[in-house]
Amino acid sequence: MATTAPQLEGAKDEMAALIKAKSCGPILVRAAWHDSGTYNKDIPSWPQCGGANGSIRFKPEMSHAANAGLCGALALIEPIKTKFPEVSYADLLQMGSALAIEMAGGPKIPIRYGRVDTTGPEECPAEGNLPGAAGPFADGSATPAEHLRKVFYRMGLSDKDIVALSGAHTFGRSYPSRSGFGKESTKYTKDGPGTKGGSSWTQEWLKFDNSYFVEVKAQRDEELLVLPTDAALFEDEGFRQYAEKYAEDQDAFFADYAESHLKLSELGSKFSEGTPCCECCS
Repeated sequence: MATTAPQLEGAKDEMAALIKAKSCGPILVRAAWHDSGTYNKDIPSWPQCGGANGSIRFKPEMSHAANAGLCGALALIEPIKTKFPEVSYADLLQMGSALAIEMAGGPKIPIRYGRVDTTGPEECPAEGNLPGAAGPFADGSATPAEHLRKVFYRMGLSDKDIVALSGAHTFGRSYPSRSGFGKESTKYTKDGPGTKGGSSWTQEWLKFDNSYFVEVKAQRDEELLVLPTDAALFEDEGFRQYAEKYAEDQDAFFADYAESHLKLSELGSKFSEGTPCCECCS
């Protein structure tokens, strides 16, 4: 079923109001990424290939260890889905992610719309497709850099994509109760806004900028999180050229991030005919 422009526009307005009222941008970004990040380019059939298809809303996938805490993100967007039923869950997830980044000061991402949703839990991908933060890695990788490449190359993404997308850690926090990493609270997170606590990668964790690269490179603040997969961006020769560039040049980071985010948002997506393909078409 095609989605009409008024439904898309209305959903976007509601999503923007939600993000502003709840300071929930980071969890919306995480939910969208975890929906799309299951994609396997070597599986030609849909939806068996995984990807941005809304399957994360079903219990088998939401129960994956990497998705701990994301049921809250789905609860946030459910009223918008009810009000604008033509807009698929897959579209709402990617809409929320891109809009959250733009509202936090990041680049505008020209998201396409018209994604078709999976229809049942039997269409969920198997567990184990999302990246881990530290070893031992389930895929047998000896280093964080090898693990990142195994995961993102499986999606068809490049070293540049890996580093650019890692930069989204500038936005949000890690909770030990969800990921097993970080502190219960730091001086930057103890008062919220939104849910209190967790560890952030940057001091201003609701602002989207290049601070992640600056802080990971410097490692000067014990209150900020640096995971093994973060440190690898400056330790690995192939990743370092991009990480150094983004630490020095925010405009370059924004340009590459927008391109990589758009790729991620369309991995494994099946688009319906007749839906306005992007905001400029609506």
